Amino acid sequence: MPRSRYRIFEDKYPHFVTCTVVGWLPVFMRPEVVEILLDSLRFLQGERGLQLFGYVIMENHLHLIAKADELAERIGQFKSFTARNIIDLLMRRAETGLLQELRFQKRNHKSDREFQFWEEGSHPQQIDSDEMMLQKLEYIHQNPLRRGYIDEPTHWRYSSARNYARQKGLLDVVTDW
Repeated sequence: MPRSRYRIFEDKYPHFVTCTVVGWLPVFMRPEVVEILLDSLRFLQGERGLQLFGYVIMENHLHLIAKADELAERIGQFKSFTARNIIDLLMRRAETGLLQELRFQKRNHKSDREFQFWEEGSHPQQIDSDEMMLQKLEYIHQNPLRRGYIDEPTHWRYSSARNYARQKGLLDVVTDW
């Protein structure tokens, strides 16, 4: 399947985006790794105009509903920065088993690097109605519940469900769209 199947054509709309760790490796079970993701998103919000409408970070993937000028470039920056920093952290901690797996999962055409962290692409889906926004937010917030990790969506620390329940979340989220 060509990589151009999913593309961002109109930056004026929010997009539902998925970023997946290669091999579905459960790297985000480590809070310090998740903090790298959160810090990168905060930077993009503060310095690059990223608007975040919803998110969830699971053990091996994350979903975002986001909008920004040049959103595809922002997602690329996010993936590049987080991959480099997470791999550096794993190397400092000598997590050889996980690093071996990231090396093994690397696609052959990625000859400029030793490891691959993220799957290629982010499968963006344009959100052009309130109905679709609600459907995607429901999907995001129910993700940890469907996995059996929690009983209530607001119990998941790494989710915008708290923001929508008027509780303090880990990231700023636009809830009045």
